[in-house]
Amino acid sequence: MNMPVLSPIEIALIVAFAVLVIAGIGALFFLRSRRTKRLRTQFGGSEYDRALAGGGSRRHAEARLDGRNDRIEALHIQPLAPGDRARFSESWRNVQGRFVDSPGGAVTDADQLLRDVMSTRGYPVADFEQRAADVSVDHPLVIDNYRKAHDIAVRQGLGHASTEDLRQAMIHFRTLFEDLAGEPQLAHARAVPA
Repeated sequence: MNMPVLSPIEIALIVAFAVLVIAGIGALFFLRSRRTKRLRTQFGGSEYDRALAGGGSRRHAEARLDGRNDRIEALHIQPLAPGDRARFSESWRNVQGRFVDSPGGAVTDADQLLRDVMSTRGYPVADFEQRAADVSVDHPLVIDNYRKAHDIAVRQGLGHASTEDLRQAMIHFRTLFEDLAGEPQLAHARAVPA
């Protein structure tokens, strides 16, 4: 069998091409890893894992998370004005005060109050899943609590929530309320991981 002899230039070109391909693949893996780390940090492990479990590939899940950022930027979410903050804080105190006499009603009211706060800030509130996805961009540390509390509120509406469940829902709702209605600098400081 007669093998062609490669010139030193041809060998150098093949080696250079192989190095470029390997470097390109390495860069691609590095960029993907960096994107994954950024999104996991921004949205929290729970919300990131939820996006992955939503179906499709990691690339599609991460594209959906990046899409949330783009959507929120287009919505122009604003902090509450001081008057709105005071009004909502008073409403929250009233809802909490009603919990002892009417836990189910207080949970339903808390869920509605949070929708009102979100709407005032500029979040669309028609669909729960979209609302939770939108809120997860700026409030990743409390979104899991919000999902749990909303689930309990839905179960309460069907008569399937215990008093302890309702108490947990109020605690979960309170964490999101404090984040949404709090001072803008304080809410931002909580959302940025240390």
